[in-house]
This record gives sequence, structure tokens and C-alpha cells, in this order.
Amino acid sequence: MTRRRSSSRQRSRPGARSPQRDGRLRIIGGEYRRRLLPVLDSPGLRPTPDRVRETLFNWLVAATPGARVLDLFAGTGALGLEALSRGADTALFIERDGQVARALVDNLHTLGTAERGQVLSVDALALLAAGPAGFAPFTLVFLDPPFRQGLAEPCCERLEQGWLAAGAWIYVETETALDVRVPVNWSLHREVRAGDSTGRLYRRLARPAE
Repeated sequence: MTRRRSSSRQRSRPGARSPQRDGRLRIIGGEYRRRLLPVLDSPGLRPTPDRVRETLFNWLVAATPGARVLDLFAGTGALGLEALSRGADTALFIERDGQVARALVDNLHTLGTAERGQVLSVDALALLAAGPAGFAPFTLVFLDPPFRQGLAEPCCERLEQGWLAAGAWIYVETETALDVRVPVNWSLHREVRAGDSTGRLYRRLARPAE
């Protein structure tokens, strides 16, 4: 997960944290632990704080190895890259901004994991609406859309149209004030707050929780 609250998961918002001073993303666990990757000098573009990523991947410690990851509104791809470092099989990164997407491709090559990571520079909601033809169902999804644009709920709904494997994990990050309605068969597992945002981790069930 990366922050740039604009056209992608990274989008600017009042009170947002400033980019890291050194302009780099640090992988915090797994095979590429402590590797530093450049972050494009773009307004508001910054990796998700280490503390939040550490918390999230502690929750996902058993789910990440072997995972098929979908990183929507990817930005720097901090969450998808972290998942690859921790043993995910593949990661598909969706980032509409072409320049940001190219920087992410470069970082995949720097890590030597380009064969496991694919970057598409397309609109995330449009991709979900088109359906998952050509993609195997994903077991782990990161969804952190631009704030205050009404994207979270339609993305969640469209993920249920063939994009998710049975038992998939879905991490949704939104502004704290937003009460997101998710599909009835998603069960809330954990949540974490950071600044003006709240991240919620859901588990997809075969049927709605009783």
C-alpha cells in the first residue's frame, strides 16, 4: 500500500503525512528485507508507514506464502512488493498513472522479481468491471482507493464478480469517517487506524456469517 491521495491509491488529502525524507521505500520483511527502493518524486506519493505494514502482515503471516495478490490503486506497490518478499507466488499491480507504473516496473526488476509481478497501467474500477478473464482468482487483495471519490464500495462489489478465490483475504483502507458496506459474505477480521485512515482486513466466506 502506498499513499498518494490523487488518481490512484496514493491521493492527496488535508493533513496527509508528507513523503519519506529520503524518498525511498523500505521492504520490512521476508526475502528482500531491508532493501531500499526509490520512490518517484511525485506530490503525495509515499509508502504506507512501516508500522501499518508490519501489523497487516503479522495478521497475514499464514496467508501470504503462495498467495496470488491483486494490488489495486498500487502507487509504489508497497503492499504488493512486501507480499512478494514474504513468499507470495504472484502479484498484479494496478496503477493508472503511467509514470508511477513505470517506476514500479523498475523496482520489480531491481528486486529481481519481475517474473512474479505484473503491472497494468489502467483504471482499477474499469478493469474490475471488465471481469477477470485471463486471471486466476486472487487469494489476497489490497484495496486503498482515492479518498472521497466513492470508489471503495463499487470496487468491493465488483471483486465479487469472479475476481476472488474461496477464502480470499481483502484489505480495504479508507478515510476513517467512511462506513463502507462490503459484500455480506466478507467477515471483518481485524482493523487498524493510522492518522485519518482506517484499514480493515476481511475474510471471504462461502456464505454470509450467521
